[in-house]
Amino acid sequence: MQHEKPYSLDDEEREILMAYQSGTLTSVPPSSDHQAMARATLKKNKKINIRISENDLAALQRKALREGIPCQTLIGSILHKYASGFLKEVR
Repeated sequence: MQHEKPYSLDDEEREILMAYQSGTLTSVPPSSDHQAMARATLKKNKKINIRISENDLAALQRKALREGIPCQTLIGSILHKYASGFLKEVR
């Protein structure tokens, strides 16, 4: 079995992980803003075609298979996170 590359967490992510692991993480009721964002995320209103390398597509398909989700759903999620500013480059 191949190991995933290690990833680095920022201070906020480490704080959340520690709270989760210690059992002190509490949930916050969703606000109407969060609900609207979730509805907008699920709304699919445009269809696009893109060219992608075979190697990148194969890697995405493997990741989607491991996650148990369709490849297009994974790609859409990645694009949404990037466009929303939630996907950050690790250097």
